[in-house]
Amino acid sequence: MTTRHQVLVVDDDPLVAESLAAFLAEEGCDTASAHSAAAAREFLAARHPDAPPVAAVFCDLALPGEPGPDLLRWLAKEHPATAVVMLTGYGTVESAVECLRLGAVDYLTKPVADAELRLALSRALRHHTLASENAGLKRRLTTHNDLAHVVGDDPRMRRIFELVRAVAPSRTTVLMSGESGTGKSLVARAIHDLSPRRDKPFVELSCGSIPETLLESELFGHVKGAFTGAHADKVGRFQAADGGTIFLDEINSASPAMQLKLLRVLQERKFEPVGSTQTIEVDARVVLASNQPLDRLVAEGRFRQDLYYRINVVSIDMPPLRDRPGDVLLLARRFLGRFAAELGKQIVAFTPDAESALARYPFPGNVRELQNIIERAAVLAKGQTITPDELPAHVLTPSPAPSPATTTSDRDDDAPWVPMPLEDALREPERRILLRALRANHWNRQRTAEQLAINRTTLYKKLKALGIESDDERRAG
Repeated sequence: MTTRHQVLVVDDDPLVAESLAAFLAEEGCDTASAHSAAAAREFLAARHPDAPPVAAVFCDLALPGEPGPDLLRWLAKEHPATAVVMLTGYGTVESAVECLRLGAVDYLTKPVADAELRLALSRALRHHTLASENAGLKRRLTTHNDLAHVVGDDPRMRRIFELVRAVAPSRTTVLMSGESGTGKSLVARAIHDLSPRRDKPFVELSCGSIPETLLESELFGHVKGAFTGAHADKVGRFQAADGGTIFLDEINSASPAMQLKLLRVLQERKFEPVGSTQTIEVDARVVLASNQPLDRLVAEGRFRQDLYYRINVVSIDMPPLRDRPGDVLLLARRFLGRFAAELGKQIVAFTPDAESALARYPFPGNVRELQNIIERAAVLAKGQTITPDELPAHVLTPSPAPSPATTTSDRDDDAPWVPMPLEDALREPERRILLRALRANHWNRQRTAEQLAINRTTLYKKLKALGIESDDERRAG
């Protein structure tokens, strides 16, 4: 599907704005209107970050409050790829020269003939396309479009790098698995940057962070009035990713109904926005990730088997950081260099004791936890080296793993059997595990989630479902 260009008309006369917007719509554009510079700013600020950019603005010269040239100056600074066409009923050579100097691509005097409007629209869209391509080129030159941001010398990581380079040029669906914080989003971005779609959008969504009631709208968009609070049409993430790549993280948290909708999109590349009967086709490369083994969820009946087979075309298993200890200091030094530069500090290395502490620590939160630890250390550092004093206490004295003789499952084997529904029986061990983890981390939920290798949203949902929310639980500990 070819994405329609977004065009904004800014004119204080509603009839003029409506007429011009209708003409541009007939020319194949999606249009919107604003009647002042302030309203135009609000419209642009309210757009979803993943929505297609506004390609062009047709702006009246004499706007109430803030004149058109001021809005033009702001657009040139904040939205440089957006082409601006200025219109006026009282044109002068001086005003035309000033507008062109400020960055307008065209200057028209009302009333404007259809042929002139059509030609101005063509120039504006061509300007937008070239500006967007130049911005993409600069971005690629800056990031090198490679795996520079995915660091690792472990043999498993090197195999992953080879697989990414091999699969990136195709449109094949990729499924990544691994604990939270292992770098799945970085690998997804690398797949996009190494692909022919690199100039198109890269859209990312964590399914576990969006309530189920809103996830369908986020993915597929909605039309005005589809539900309470739907005050305007909204472009979904799939449509925003048209021509590019969409990365769906924590796909394991999608509900059965959502899994069915995803299956259709993957098979047919079609969907309907919430509340609409219009079918939209998209060409988006899909990369997915799960922080739980999907084959196990399929066996448990918690994930659709047909969807699993559909997405498990090329699989990448991201190893946890504790299984590649040789990469810890490699990553730590990379993070230190970045944060030292951002903070303007001359921090050049870790002391041997600090390196030893980092090498011993198991990093239950994986690369993300290591990054946070190094950022904290760089902020606290007083000299040119990171010492153990700048590292968190739990890194210096990591808690030992529980002895197999005292695990919950073994104690349960010896306990007398009390008849109860299986669902309740399964909930109780999970409840005890969560309580033990919370108490060990002094009820720090972020650290608890990292040690349990789940995201914080999933932890909150489990705590609520299991009734672990009140101060009574803290006192019980």
